[in-house]
Amino acid sequence: MALLAKLRCITVDVTGTLLAYKGELGDYYCMAAKSIGLPCPDYKRVHEGFKLAYSNMAKKHPCFGHRDKMPNIVWWKTCVRDSFISAGYDYDEDTFEKVFKRIYAMFGSSAPYTIFPDSQPFLRWARKNGLKVGIVSNSEYRYQEVILPALGLNQGTEWDFGVFSGIEGVEKPNPKIYQIALQKAGSIAPEETLHIGDSMRKDYLPAKSVGMHALLLDRFKTPDANDWRKSGAPVLDDLVAAQEWLTSENQTC
Repeated sequence: MALLAKLRCITVDVTGTLLAYKGELGDYYCMAAKSIGLPCPDYKRVHEGFKLAYSNMAKKHPCFGHRDKMPNIVWWKTCVRDSFISAGYDYDEDTFEKVFKRIYAMFGSSAPYTIFPDSQPFLRWARKNGLKVGIVSNSEYRYQEVILPALGLNQGTEWDFGVFSGIEGVEKPNPKIYQIALQKAGSIAPEETLHIGDSMRKDYLPAKSVGMHALLLDRFKTPDANDWRKSGAPVLDDLVAAQEWLTSENQTC
């Protein structure tokens, strides 16, 4: 029997699974700086500064400040300021405010993202086949309210419910985020649910730990995919292959 016949729900990761970033982080930070007449910051330094700042903020104030009731814009303002400072750009308050407003608005729109061409068709196909479709993402509220709809992924036509770390206060790889998804799906049993993502640590392992089926996508040909396969995880190129896999009689997950 094909796995599709056994399922009542599919949950899907966002970044790397349904959509990807266009270009590099430095492109957008540079555009923001140049828009107010500043020289373009060094791409590599800004990128490294952002990785450090984001990691520090995620540790101090996880889930985009949810635990500390920190407003989303304050979390990001601190992160962006620390990114620039780490990169060697300590702008005065007025200058930074102008740069930050442009960056915050840009990443709250569809501009920096590109949706994979198979994302919308796959989600609609799953719902047409009677499955509940949920989004499970380590992201803040703007993904649900602005970014996904702007990319043509709407609640009610492409997905039924969302579990976003910045809203729920729990993030992957904590298995609790998958338990929340099962509850939001209508207390559907984990063995009747498949999670699709692109990370062994954040998607596959925690989903499996609560009893769900799981599948990994390798859209970018990561070397890690070989180890994923060796461990027994099903790894596919895209959601077109995932649809074929779900209707096949011979799959393991």
